[in-house]
This record gives sequence, C-alpha cells and structure tokens, in this order.
Amino acid sequence: MHGALDDTICAIATPPGEGGIGVVRISGLHACDVASQVVRLRSGKSLHDLRTHVMALADVGSPGATRAVPYRTESRPHGVLDEALVVVMRGPHSYTGEDVVEVQCHGGPVVLDQLCRSLISAGARLAEPGEFTKRAFLNGRLDLAQAEAVLDTIRAKTARSLAIAQSQRRGELSREVEETRSGLVVALAHIEAALDFAEEDIAFVRQDELLRLLDETLIKLRGLVQSGEEGRIWREGAAVAILGRPNVGKSSLMNALLRSDRAIVTPIPGTTRDLLEEVVNIHGIPVRLFDTAGIRTTDDPVETEGIRRSHLAWEDADLALILLDSSQPMLESDLLLLRRSEAARALLVLNKCDLPSRISKEDLTRVCPVSAGLFEISAKMHIGLDGLRDAISSRLMPRGLESREGVLVTNLRHAAAFERALQGVEQARQSVDAGRAGELVAMDLRIAADALGEITGAITTDEILERIFAEFCIGK
Repeated sequence: MHGALDDTICAIATPPGEGGIGVVRISGLHACDVASQVVRLRSGKSLHDLRTHVMALADVGSPGATRAVPYRTESRPHGVLDEALVVVMRGPHSYTGEDVVEVQCHGGPVVLDQLCRSLISAGARLAEPGEFTKRAFLNGRLDLAQAEAVLDTIRAKTARSLAIAQSQRRGELSREVEETRSGLVVALAHIEAALDFAEEDIAFVRQDELLRLLDETLIKLRGLVQSGEEGRIWREGAAVAILGRPNVGKSSLMNALLRSDRAIVTPIPGTTRDLLEEVVNIHGIPVRLFDTAGIRTTDDPVETEGIRRSHLAWEDADLALILLDSSQPMLESDLLLLRRSEAARALLVLNKCDLPSRISKEDLTRVCPVSAGLFEISAKMHIGLDGLRDAISSRLMPRGLESREGVLVTNLRHAAAFERALQGVEQARQSVDAGRAGELVAMDLRIAADALGEITGAITTDEILERIFAEFCIGK
C-alpha cells in the first residue's frame, strides 16, 4: 500500500451492482473540503458547519455544480447527479480516526462511479484495498488482530463464524495476547535487570516465581495453539469431498445437501470432470463441499485430469464422503477407494436406499472398517440426509459447537505466531531447568514476546501490513 496517509481518499463502500442505497466514503484531513465541492446541503448551510454524526439531506454532483444556489424542486442545477443523505464524522471519533464524510445516495453503479469521479476531480484519490481499515490501525482505533477480524466479519459464512469474528473485533483475542505478552515482558525485564546488576548480587526474580509464570504461560499458549484447527474451520470452512465411481449419485448428494440444483445430474458416466465447490451451512459449521469427478480407469485425458484432482481433493479434505450405489454390486473401482488407508477416516455412504440393496453391509465393513459406521441415504428422495448431516457435524466438531471456552485462533498468521511463542517459552523453561545462562533465557523470552506482538501489531513490518490489507476490498 503505497498511498500517502495524509492524502484524502474516497471509495464506494457498498458491493458492486444495483441496490436501493449506495455509500461513498471519504476520509482524510481535507475530507470536508473535498466533499463540500460535490455536496450541497438542502439547508443551504456549509458542510463544514454540519454537526458531527448528524444526517443531512443534500444534492451531489460534479465539482461546482452544487455550489450554494437556492434549491428549487422544479429546477435542479445542471450537473447534479442525485439527492443523498450526508453525514460528517469528525476525527478521532470515526472509523479511521480521521475526518470522514459518508454519502448515501441511490445504489446504481453509474451514480456511484460518477460521484467517485467527482470527488477525485475535487482533490481526493481512490482508496487502495483495505486503506480505510489500515488507517484505523495506524491511528490507534484498532489493533492488527481487530483489523483482521473486520475482514472475518465481512466473510463470515455462518452465525457462529460471525460471533467468533465479532468477539475478536471487540478485542477478546487481543486482550488474551497482551495479558500473556505483558507477563513475559515483565519477566524479561527482571532477568535483564539481574544481568545488568550481576556484580551487585541482587535477586530481581526468584526462580520458583519465574517457573510458575512460564508454566502458566505454557498452558495458555498450548490451549491457543490447539484451538487453531477448529478456528481455521470456522474462518475458512471445512473441506468435505464427495468421492466415488461415476453414477453413484455424488452430484445428486451435493444438490441435496445444498438444497438446490447446483451440480449437473445425468445418467451419462463422467459428466463431472472437474471439482465443483460450494459452501453450505451444516448445523452452523461452514462447509466447503466438493463434488469430484467419478473415479475409474479411463483413456479420456480430460477425465483423467479430473480424477487426479479428485484424489488431490481427498488428500486436502478435512473429511471425505465415500459414496456407493447400494442398488448395484460393488465394482473394482469401489474397492480401490475403500482399501485406501484414508478411507478409515471417511464417512461411508450407501446411496439409493429406496431401491433393493445388492451390497452386503457385513462384507463392506470387512473391506473397510469405518469407525463412524455406515449411512444409508437416498439423495434423490432426500432420505437419511439429517443423519448424514449430524455425522458430518460430529466428525468436524467432535467436542460440539459450544464446548470450547475462551478465544479461538482462527487466523493462520496468528496460529504461526502462537507456535513461535510456544517454542520460545518451552525453550526458556528448559534453559531455566538446566541452569543455563540468563542471557539464553532472556533471548528465548524475547522471541516469544515479539511473536505475540506481531499478532496485535505491537511489532510489525510494512511487508506484513501490505499482505494483510491487500486482502480487503476497496472501500473497507
């Protein structure tokens, strides 16, 4: 992000396309100066005189077209684009901590685009991705973990995902991090003071107190690291691959779980030749569902590539559903799937239970001992799907949706930082036990404290900021 932070920026803050209302946001030291060139209050007052956080009716248009002239409904000045509601939010009591002007007009793409062009002509520049939130971070309105939680809030796929994102946006994760980091910094200060006054023989921290602090910190960090896998699912969604030979009903099952006709279903083998991904809410868990190409031996190069991708999807999946057609005898391609070691961790699903069965469940369990048992369904008739949804939910969240207390680590960057912090504290604990030099203990504690500081932005680099805020949309 290379734009100067003393620039005045503007952007459309609502999604592309048509809408009843569209919002354009302006932020910066000269936000009111820029906006006043394209906004005329119906009251005739200057935008600079508008009370903060109070809506006002206005006309918006090209620079100069909205300068103060008596307003007449029957004769709108030439160049006025639309009528709008305008609010001024003066810093530091705004999202960015700067002066912010928001214009709410009709949500047509032409109106919003022309309004942004007018603001740029008046002296603003188009905001870069995430620049509003980056300014909020740099101005102390949010720490880095809270800023990332803003993006998680926007991208939340289920109510539980939203609740976790909101808890982090409110600073619950940040408080946990800072409390842990503060204890390490205090211990580090005492150790370094002891090193500075080594000749005075002054004890700045007792060994038993240091060990107690390190042990308590280890318990916290291990819990946070362990929460990372569950948190990743809430943030990104669990990957669930539907596997099987052609025509066993994979696409029908995907459509049934989605409750929509998303995947093409035909009696022709090999219809699905590439991965089809859709997100579905299963008991509150965001699930990225993959319909895969039917696995069989084929000379078709396109289908062969699809089958290769099916195997890759299985390797990367959090859970696989191996689908069999119970109305047909098992084929060699079925057995190849069931004999793979990964099959023991999959859910085995017998489709077409509305038809006479030609598969012996006893023989099936001898081929593939699936600990979760077998699930008989009919994707076409929507039979047995509730039980399958329960099994998917239980396998992905074995402790239940509300079982874990405290904060969850949902961000890969945070998880990596917690891992480094944990390694540093573990190494410091080992050094204290072994009676190693205080310099070594201090070095390990500093590594741990710095890793935690990266989470909230207490310690950061321009490269990290660029990578984080580049993920945001323009206008946020």
